[in-house]
Amino acid sequence: MAWTVVLSRKADKQKEKLPDPVRGALLFLLHEIMRSGPVRGDWPNYGKLGTKTHHCHVKKGKPTYVAVWQEIGGKVRLVEVIYVGTHEKAPY
Repeated sequence: MAWTVVLSRKADKQKEKLPDPVRGALLFLLHEIMRSGPVRGDWPNYGKLGTKTHHCHVKKGKPTYVAVWQEIGGKVRLVEVIYVGTHEKAPY
């Protein structure tokens, strides 16, 4: 069963400022979350930040770009991306 993925208003604005290759990797990550769920152990430096908050590197190197997302609700299968940008400014 598919998951619904939404971007917070802040994350949507951040997405527009990303370099094209990073934006492409982010869109691929969002597609994988929709298809397979929020647990993405196959992405670089994936980790849980709490019971329902996750993050991973979208692009390694300097600067490193990360995405942070949260599971919203149980039966609804909704995921909200709350941050996408450089590792230094990530909310953790």
